[in-house]
Amino acid sequence: MEMEETIHIKDFLHYLWKYALPIALITLACALGVTFYNVNLKTPMYSTWTSILLVKNDTSNNSTNSNDIITQNDITLNQKLVSTYREIIKSRLVLSQVIARLNLGYTVDDLSNRVSVQAISETEILKITVTDSDPVRAADIANKLADVFEVEVTNRFNLNNVSVLDRAQAATAPSNNTTIRDIVLAMFASVVGSTAVVFVIFYFDDRLRYTENMENEIGMPIIAKVFKDKSADDLIVDKKPNALTSESIRTLRTNLQFASIDTELKTLLVTSTIPSEGKSFISANLAVSFAKAGKKVLLIDCDLRKGRQHSIFNVQNKKGLSNILISDLKNYSEYVSKTKIENLSIIPRGAFPPNPSELLNSKKNSTLLEKVRKDYDIIILDGAPCSGLSDSLILASQVDKVLLVSSVNYTPKTELKNIKKDLENIGANIAGCVANNINIKKDSYGGHYYYYSYGSTEQSHESLIEPTIEQPINEPTPKKPKTTTKKKNSYKSEAKK
Repeated sequence: MEMEETIHIKDFLHYLWKYALPIALITLACALGVTFYNVNLKTPMYSTWTSILLVKNDTSNNSTNSNDIITQNDITLNQKLVSTYREIIKSRLVLSQVIARLNLGYTVDDLSNRVSVQAISETEILKITVTDSDPVRAADIANKLADVFEVEVTNRFNLNNVSVLDRAQAATAPSNNTTIRDIVLAMFASVVGSTAVVFVIFYFDDRLRYTENMENEIGMPIIAKVFKDKSADDLIVDKKPNALTSESIRTLRTNLQFASIDTELKTLLVTSTIPSEGKSFISANLAVSFAKAGKKVLLIDCDLRKGRQHSIFNVQNKKGLSNILISDLKNYSEYVSKTKIENLSIIPRGAFPPNPSELLNSKKNSTLLEKVRKDYDIIILDGAPCSGLSDSLILASQVDKVLLVSSVNYTPKTELKNIKKDLENIGANIAGCVANNINIKKDSYGGHYYYYSYGSTEQSHESLIEPTIEQPINEPTPKKPKTTTKKKNSYKSEAKK
């Protein structure tokens, strides 16, 4: 993906929705893990506190000098004194005495980690908080700290301005019971983290995604979108004419006709970027659609390496395009096979040649195209994938239009853009791109689909897909017949129109 590509929030949200279930499972797992830890593994800790008041004591026998008495103004304004008291409470001198007097099994550092000292804002109060796994021991430590601190300040610093305000009491509930808070934080962190991971995947995912910004991303019009069909029928337009996929093929046929108003569309090359994008499927069904519309159609399998049109239409492959190009073109009709589809003929691939590019670039191939143009209304060439091969690039300059087939969530956008540039560099007339293999259920950009029934006993309904991104005009649809027999006749008459 190009780094300057714009990120559209709606596209990302649509992409994120595909990961909704994994994110939900991760969030649930984190919540359950935190709950299990807090309930079964986390040690309950109890916190208690005692407060010390710093006051002026004028009756002190030891305060013979005014400099030895800490006034209220001193406590309020001099924060360094408060910091000094805090350090004294947590000093080794005080903590070691508390450990000895209470016979604790803690080191000075252990006890220091359990003690915190806080100066209450705008007061003369110091708050000593102790946290321990035993609530009684926590209270004893807090009270003993206050006592030892008071004695040390009086004896060592000759000051009599410390007195205990509140004695610590044993806590009745753990202070670290934060299960609900921890669950909320864990769920929030898991959602944010998972979303961030998905965003990184989304940003660097170079596969073509069907979005409302798809045309801008690939730099060419989306002439039609073809939906997935659960069946394995290659000739779905013939075998399942009422399927949504069949209707999308007919929309493709109509859009191609509207894209060729000024110039007659006689020869059409169907190619793709990489293998397995569905170009042969599109070629075959587009040929069937034109044939059912009353056109005399010739389908030529120009993929001399892995062409499979002969297997799709169940015709022999002993004589095909490769055989024609090394023979006399006067008898090319001998290599044309009739199909079961009325008005549709096919020239299969033929034998594997050692030099496919040279054959396609030969004068014989150009002459063959000129001959078939006179005998057929439309010729569809099923070319090889463009990436890494020159076969289709050779043919692209010899046809009226080039149709690029892409597969959603499979085709690399970078490769598609590069092939588009290669075709433009040789002067090819690109009709547009077909977005193939769109999942109907996940196509949130399709808006609405309208279904109508032909009354067929085999097909429960027929569907009209919405206009493509370019909003082309869809062909008229037949009215609902009263019987199954009339339905077939009505469909054939519509096709001839």
